[in-house]
Amino acid sequence: MLIPFSLPLIDDDVIAEVNDALVNTGWLTTGPKVRLFEEELSRMTDRPVVCVNSWTSGAMLVLRWFGVGPGDEVIIPAYTYSATALCAMNLGATVVMVDASDDFTIATEQIRAAITERTKAIIPVDVAGWPADYDGIRDVLDAPDVRAMFTPASERQAKLGRILVLSDAAHSIGSTYHRRPNGQWADVTVFSFHSVKNITTGEGGAVILNLPAPFDNDAERLFLRTFSLNGQTKSAFEKNQSGGWRYDIIDQGLKANMPDLLAAIGLSQIRKYAKELLPDRRRKFELYQAAFADDSWAILPPYRDAERESSAHLYMLRIAGADEARRDAIIQHLADAGIGVNVHYIPMAMLTLFRERGYKIGDYPKTYELYANEITLPLYNVLTEAAIAEVIAGVRAAVEDTA
Repeated sequence: MLIPFSLPLIDDDVIAEVNDALVNTGWLTTGPKVRLFEEELSRMTDRPVVCVNSWTSGAMLVLRWFGVGPGDEVIIPAYTYSATALCAMNLGATVVMVDASDDFTIATEQIRAAITERTKAIIPVDVAGWPADYDGIRDVLDAPDVRAMFTPASERQAKLGRILVLSDAAHSIGSTYHRRPNGQWADVTVFSFHSVKNITTGEGGAVILNLPAPFDNDAERLFLRTFSLNGQTKSAFEKNQSGGWRYDIIDQGLKANMPDLLAAIGLSQIRKYAKELLPDRRRKFELYQAAFADDSWAILPPYRDAERESSAHLYMLRIAGADEARRDAIIQHLADAGIGVNVHYIPMAMLTLFRERGYKIGDYPKTYELYANEITLPLYNVLTEAAIAEVIAGVRAAVEDTA
């Protein structure tokens, strides 16, 4: 049996919703399907939502909105995909990396040392769907000495009065923190709907607003919607309505809007996510957890505790005592058996772009330790229990044969 690492859910509901967009609405770019998808996301998060064409563009949109640019610093974890860094770097800001903790998320106790008077934002990452320590992060940012260091350079920065918390929730739609849904933990949260995510639109994302007073989140949503359309006050769909052609350009925005054709895919999935798709992913995650619980070489990923519950986006298994060479040999063993696996992630400080800018993996020892023996196993809605059993057997065989 060939077992791909990841497959999107393309079922009859997806086909029907996309067909409706193609045949009945007469609209492909931002229009009625995007608005319906935003409404579903708003019901899930109980917060205002703006859909965008990728996580990266959504994060860039928010940083631009907040006035982040050259000379500013943005704190991120060293253990994440490069997009977490590039959204800030593409605006001319400097990225300051902080090492990981044992659960793959940013090491809260190391954040304070990374903050300077140039720090404008921090981007915690919910790795594999496991929430970062948002309480701990806010405790650091709310400390009087840290607030006193904050030097606002824009009206919105002055209104917030502290470092912005922008959650990288690319993996974590459906996760809970203190029993609250994702979208309610940070000032702004950005989801991803890339093809491998729990809910997909092929490519896409969403910005969720949870800004404190005196911000008006609904007003900021309307502005960000305009900001995502090159600063244009009406979308093409709105201009197409009878008598509604006039528009204005009110700011130097980005082209980051989500098309209807993509929103249709996500719309069909989000309607059954909470009751069907998310429980199915968690059940499959738990099959792995139960299978490897008694294997002395298995370091299981975090999943649920008194405060947090994962969205079960990725199953990130670690092999105790393994180095990179043995981990890679295990992966090759699995590939030879027709089992697709992955590694999340090659640390940014090991990649050419970042090495050439002076980042050194030796500065992030926990990040390297986590990466060196990590293997991500297949986990998706169309994965069968028979395939999971084969993956489990294949991993055990690979570990034994490479010992």
